[in-house]
Amino acid sequence: MKTLDLLLHPVRSRIVNAMQGDRVRTAAQLCQRLPDVPKTSVYRHVGLLAEGGVLEVVDEKRVHGAVERYYRLRRDSATIDLDLAKTMSLEDHRRAFAGAMAALLAEFNNYLDREDADPVADLVGYRQGSMWLTDDEHAEMVEELVALFRSRWANPPAPGRRPRMVSAIFFPAENPDEES
Repeated sequence: MKTLDLLLHPVRSRIVNAMQGDRVRTAAQLCQRLPDVPKTSVYRHVGLLAEGGVLEVVDEKRVHGAVERYYRLRRDSATIDLDLAKTMSLEDHRRAFAGAMAALLAEFNNYLDREDADPVADLVGYRQGSMWLTDDEHAEMVEELVALFRSRWANPPAPGRRPRMVSAIFFPAENPDEES
């Protein structure tokens, strides 16, 4: 299966998100992390991600006669970078966006279903707005945001830290040929 097809699926996207931060997890632990996904589906998607090189096996232990594999995300294989994005068709972009939104909605619903969910205390935000930017201004802003995110992406799990889902979506809101 092509990397693009692996990453465009909503459940596999959620597994990739759950593995961020150099986490090492078993398929059973991922099942706990994704309680709304059938266990058989989680195991199947973990297998596909491992087969496709997105996840790597870092350890194996025998548990009750079965082999339990511990997986880690291979970051270099887990993103749709600019080179890969250039090969995508418009339909691929449509599928990628729909998959990303489905994964985001599922993660948000899982958060809200927790007993300790407190959107105000957790500074949950979901705001949208339009900015008037030239192509150069937009590219500069994206570079600044990437630099800001990159400065935090390498943070390992530690006491007081918890993973926070961050999504940035950019696209032109209007056709530039239309009158303002």
